[in-house]
Amino acid sequence: MVPDAVKESQAETKPKVERQTNCLACNKLIKKLKRYYRNGKFYCSKKCWRVFVAKTKAESAEGKK
Repeated sequence: MVPDAVKESQAETKPKVERQTNCLACNKLIKKLKRYYRNGKFYCSKKCWRVFVAKTKAESAEGKK
């Protein structure tokens, strides 16, 4: 019965989710006091969020052509 207990304990442990530490647009370190959260991701400012959104829209438009 020991293998069943080991299987149950392995099933209960979840993989750790890595925290986002850098801005997706400019790759700057995100500080706790100054961060901008949109759509499940962190950015260092609203400007970087807008740049990232514009960049992803441009990439998706190129991909559709």
